[in-house]
Amino acid sequence: MVQGTVNTLPWEGIMANAALYFVDRHVHEGRGDKVAFREYPNGRALSYGMLAATSDKIAGAFGQVGIAREERAAMLVLDCIEFPQIFWGAIKAGVVPVPLNTLLAAPVYDVILRDSRATILFISEALYAMVKPVLADNPYLRQIVVIGDAPAGATSLEAFTTGAKPSAAVEASDDETAFWLYSSGSTGLPKGVHHIHSSMQATADTYGAHVLKIKEDDVVYSAAKFFFAYGLGNEMSFPMSVGATAVLFSGRPTPDVVVNILNTQSPTVFCGVPTLYAAILAYMDANGVAKAPLHRCISAGEALPEDVGQRWAQMIGVDILDGVGSTEMLHIFLSNADGDVIYGTSGTAVPGYEMRLVDDAGNDVPSGEVGELVVNGASAASGYWNQREKTRATFAGVWTHTGDKYEQRSDGRYVYCGRTDDMFKVSGIWVSPFEVESALIAHPAILEAAVVAARDPEGLEKPKAFVVLNEGVNDDGLAEMLKEHVKDKIGKWKYPRWIECVDELPKTATGKIQRFKLRGPDA
Repeated sequence: MVQGTVNTLPWEGIMANAALYFVDRHVHEGRGDKVAFREYPNGRALSYGMLAATSDKIAGAFGQVGIAREERAAMLVLDCIEFPQIFWGAIKAGVVPVPLNTLLAAPVYDVILRDSRATILFISEALYAMVKPVLADNPYLRQIVVIGDAPAGATSLEAFTTGAKPSAAVEASDDETAFWLYSSGSTGLPKGVHHIHSSMQATADTYGAHVLKIKEDDVVYSAAKFFFAYGLGNEMSFPMSVGATAVLFSGRPTPDVVVNILNTQSPTVFCGVPTLYAAILAYMDANGVAKAPLHRCISAGEALPEDVGQRWAQMIGVDILDGVGSTEMLHIFLSNADGDVIYGTSGTAVPGYEMRLVDDAGNDVPSGEVGELVVNGASAASGYWNQREKTRATFAGVWTHTGDKYEQRSDGRYVYCGRTDDMFKVSGIWVSPFEVESALIAHPAILEAAVVAARDPEGLEKPKAFVVLNEGVNDDGLAEMLKEHVKDKIGKWKYPRWIECVDELPKTATGKIQRFKLRGPDA
C-alpha cells in the first residue's frame, strides 16, 4: 500500500469499499483541487474533489431510481470525465459497473447485455444509434442513461442525478465483487470476469508501485481505453492510487493523434500496445520525433517485438517496459523493469506475483522447455459469470492459467512463445508464431506480421505468414527475400512457406491479433 495514506484514514477497519481509497482519500489528504482527469482536445477537467462529490450524487441516484445493490450497470461509455464518475458512483452504491468495449457490433452487445442481465445502461450519445436496435427487446434493462442529449425512451445523465441525495460508500468486503470486465475475445466470444474490491489496489501496490513507479506529479496517457483491463489500470488504478493526473482521449489513437497528444499534453508516462508503437515509429520516421517529458513507457496486450523496442529506445530515449497481463489478473504480473530491460523477453515476475510453467497435466516443466504460464497473485479474478467449467479450468486453486506458452531462460527471464492455441509443430519441434513474426518485423519492409499453421500438400503443418507492408514498399520478389531473412535470423526450418500481403490484420479492439481468423477451415 502507498505509505502514509490508508493507515491515516478515519474509517480504517470500518469499510473496505475501493472508492474510499481511490476517490475519497484524496479529499481527506488535501488533494481535492488536484486534477484527476483531463480530456483531450477540449480540456475539460475533473478534480479529485469534484469526483468525490459527483460519485456520491450518482450513488444516490441509483437508489432514487430503484437500482439495488449487486445489480449490474453496463457502461458503454467513451473515455471522458463522466466515465470515472459513473464507475465510482456505482461502486459506492454497491452496484456493479460493467465497462464494455466501445468498438463492438450491435449483436455482440445484445449477447453481453443479456448475459450480464444489466438493469441499467450508461451510454455515450455517439454510440446510442448503433446499439439502439437491440435495446427494445432486452428483458432486463429498466433504465437507459445517455451521456449527452437523451432520445425518447432514455434519460440524460444530468436528469438521472437531478434531485438525488449524495450517498456515502456502502460497507463492502475485500472479497466482494466490485466490477466486471468482459474478456477481449481474441479466441472467441467475451466472458464476464468478476473483480473484487481489493483487486485494483493489489495491482497498484505491485506493478504500479514497483514497476511503473507512479508518482503524484505524473501525467499519464494511455492509448488503451478504460474498458480494457490494461487501460483501466493505466488510466485509473495507478494514477488514482497516488493522486496523479490522467489524459483522456475518446477517439481512435492513430499515430498522428498520439504524437500530437505527446507534444501538447506533456505526459510523463505513456502506455501503448506493440502494434501502435510500431505504427508511431513509422509515423515519426516521416514526420519527426514526438517531444514529451516521458520517463516511463510501457507495453502489454501482445509481446513486444525486439526490433520495435530497440528502435523506440533509440528514437525517444526511453525504454519500453514490455509486460504481460490479462483480464483475469486485471493488469501486468510479468514485466521488464526500469534498468533491467532485455528486449525479446517478457522480463521477470512483478513483485507480489509467483510464476510457474506447466505441462498439460499441470506438472512443472524442466528448465529450458516450453510450458503454459500460470500465475499466483492477489489481483486474480474470482471467476467467470455463468461459466463454471471455464472457471474451474482457468482458476485452479491459487493459480490462474494464462493460456500463454513460455520458456524460462537460465537467467530467470521469460520468453514468450505464443498462445496455447497458436503453437504448432514442424518436423516434431514446437514453433512459436511470435518468434517468426518478430523475425519478419525486423525486416525494414514489414510493419506487422501474423503467423499461423497451414497444411502443405502432404497434410503436414508449416508456418504461413500474413504481413502488412510499410508505406511505399513494393512486394515484387519480397516473399523470397523474407523467407531467406527468416532463415538467417532464427533457423532454416522455421521460415514461412507461404507469405501473403494484406492491408491489415484482424485484431480485437485492444490490439490483440486474432490469429484464429487467419487459419484455414481445415486448421
